[in-house]
Amino acid sequence: MRRIPIRPLALLAVFGALALTGCGRATGDPGDTAGSVGAGRTIRAQQLMQLTKTHAETGTTLLEGPTFDADGTLLVVDVTAPAGAPKVIRVDVGRKTSRSVHTDDRGAYTSAQFSPYDGRLYLTDYAHGEIVSLAADGGDPRAFFSGEIDGARMNPDDIAFDKEGNLYVSDSGGDSSGGAAKGRVIRIDRDGKKTSVVADGLADTNGISFDVDYRGLWISELTENRISYLRLDATGKVTARHTAIRVDGGVAQTDSIAVDADGNLYQALYGRPAMVVYDKYGERLATVEVPRDAKGVDSATNVAITPGGTKAYMTVSGPAGGYLYTFDALAAGVRQSNGG
Repeated sequence: MRRIPIRPLALLAVFGALALTGCGRATGDPGDTAGSVGAGRTIRAQQLMQLTKTHAETGTTLLEGPTFDADGTLLVVDVTAPAGAPKVIRVDVGRKTSRSVHTDDRGAYTSAQFSPYDGRLYLTDYAHGEIVSLAADGGDPRAFFSGEIDGARMNPDDIAFDKEGNLYVSDSGGDSSGGAAKGRVIRIDRDGKKTSVVADGLADTNGISFDVDYRGLWISELTENRISYLRLDATGKVTARHTAIRVDGGVAQTDSIAVDADGNLYQALYGRPAMVVYDKYGERLATVEVPRDAKGVDSATNVAITPGGTKAYMTVSGPAGGYLYTFDALAAGVRQSNGG
């Protein structure tokens, strides 16, 4: 999830201090260099349905955090939905219908993911530095975590759960463009009682996902347009980190990350309705694009790949509204490609 144009007065009224800075066919593409957005083959995603329109109160809409529940139903969040409007949306992709499952008068939710520990849906509230959880049906809202960590409040963007249900949260640290990199990766125990900073000095941390073996974390740093890799030990502490991939996005920036069963990375682009797909060694495999004649969409924020299948659902937004686009992923969906 990233910065979007919002009417200043509406922003103050609705979100307070929120600074929003997280079935295709393969075709030939001549490409250029391996690191550029035009390289590799092109996968054309197709529009499935429109979910939201621009909100009068906030002047925008921004879909994020697609995730499948245990029954295979897709849920999506709308970051900029005002009070009373659907903030968590349940989608029947077969019937192309949707309905609201949660709203409130406060949260600006930038991601959603189900915990492997308690089965609840966890949401990051970027505006208030909090994480809340809901029952699987969208009811029973609970405050999971709020407050400072090592003297600083979070701007939580995305979540990655480890196998035991502990949370690893990308904390953007606010906008770090033109200043010190304040982004962090925060670990919160599954009971919400113990926290730690596992990495800091990051440039506007956004996407976060475990690799397929849970040996490390892929993270995107928005204001540097790079993907970094954090190697973890058995206790979840970072033992090494390095820049893994530099994304030449032009005006677009690195948003959320998903990982499929083959370990491929799907890097969403804020500022362009597309995703870039790399293998774990940084080789550019493909670019997922919306059709060339698509109007009024300017960003792809995230993707969920059907667990055990290859049908992928990409959240795309812009002045025309918020949409779901579909394409065939390069490999099957796993937990790491289901929200975040």
